[in-house]
Amino acid sequence: MPLERLKQAKKLTIGTKQTMKAVQKGQALVVFVARDADDRVVEPLLKLCEEKLVEVIPVESMAELGKASGIQVGAASVAITAE
Repeated sequence: MPLERLKQAKKLTIGTKQTMKAVQKGQALVVFVARDADDRVVEPLLKLCEEKLVEVIPVESMAELGKASGIQVGAASVAITAE
């Protein structure tokens, strides 16, 4: 299950703005995106991931992604980053 990988990660960036920065800087190893996130929010991130050849893993819901990331609210996107 892909969320196990997220739960075991040592370093995360949570939220689309922070995830975008991590991808731009080449720090993101893999990006998780919630399927129910607003398209206009995650679309630029998905395009950037495609350009930078960063793997994107879809997750069913923002709530599920937030919980797997250890936060109490939903998250549109999360990245596992390099140390």
